[in-house]
Amino acid sequence: MDNIKVKVVRKTKEAEDIASFELAREDGAPLPAFSAGSHVDVHIPGGLVRQYSLCNDAGEQHRYRIAVLRDPASRGGSTGMHEAVKEGDAITISTPRNHFPLQHATRTLLFAGGIGVTPLLCMAQRLNKTGADFTMHYCTRSEDRTAFRQEIHDSAFAENVQFHFDAGPAEQKLDLKKALGKPDAGKHLYVCGPGGFIDFVVNTARAEGWGSDQIHLEYFGAAPQDTSNDGSFDVKIASTGKTYAIGAKDNIIQVLKSNGIEILTSCEQGVCGTCITRVLEGEIDHRDMYFTDEEKAANDQFTPCCSRAKSKVLVLDL
Repeated sequence: MDNIKVKVVRKTKEAEDIASFELAREDGAPLPAFSAGSHVDVHIPGGLVRQYSLCNDAGEQHRYRIAVLRDPASRGGSTGMHEAVKEGDAITISTPRNHFPLQHATRTLLFAGGIGVTPLLCMAQRLNKTGADFTMHYCTRSEDRTAFRQEIHDSAFAENVQFHFDAGPAEQKLDLKKALGKPDAGKHLYVCGPGGFIDFVVNTARAEGWGSDQIHLEYFGAAPQDTSNDGSFDVKIASTGKTYAIGAKDNIIQVLKSNGIEILTSCEQGVCGTCITRVLEGEIDHRDMYFTDEEKAANDQFTPCCSRAKSKVLVLDL
């Protein structure tokens, strides 16, 4: 993806510990078009790169808007955005990429958990514009931690949105089975938020008979992986012919680094694409959220920060 230089034209406190950042080109030129569900990579001062969903109307090209939760458990990205990035600053972002696109549906259900509202807010705007049948359930700890609450109240789709606060009375809390309803053909659901919230929605939907093709989700970082059956394999460096053993608990990047072979990384979760490496031989076990299904099927490049091998050997173009 190409990178773009943008200016932070506005930084706004949207809720407790949540700030939004409005980004635009300094010369006012249009930004690349994007679709609902898209994200951009943001280069944060200090060398970090993090991914944030675009939460403004996908019809806009004069600006992008992202929102960031200050998370004390994060690896520095959210703190950097809140403390180091200020209104008026110039920063670098990637062009938008969409791993979470809207599908054609007779009815759409959106389930947002906390800051997971960002891609779903963009989807709600798009669905409203096209006259689609949809409902959004927005779950947060309390009203003061609910980003874009007033904006949603004032929007043309306010009646399509139901708020659910952990700290609120019982009658307004999410009744998930009721909200899901019957898994009729043509209905689709989208969920974004903390891992526990996603698992709750997805597992309940599956138990209610929803098919995998009707359920769409996006984690904040890498999706959870079952590593219980991971085995060992070898990585061969094409330029030297040297082979390195990767144990069941080992990480390719770390093993190569310990042997003097550096691969540039950033997110270390298979989200940003910084560490993409060509694969000349072997079968890849893709565990990233960067490549499309078609790109994964090509079996010619991977993200060694998180992915592994299905074959006994992977030959890398290094």
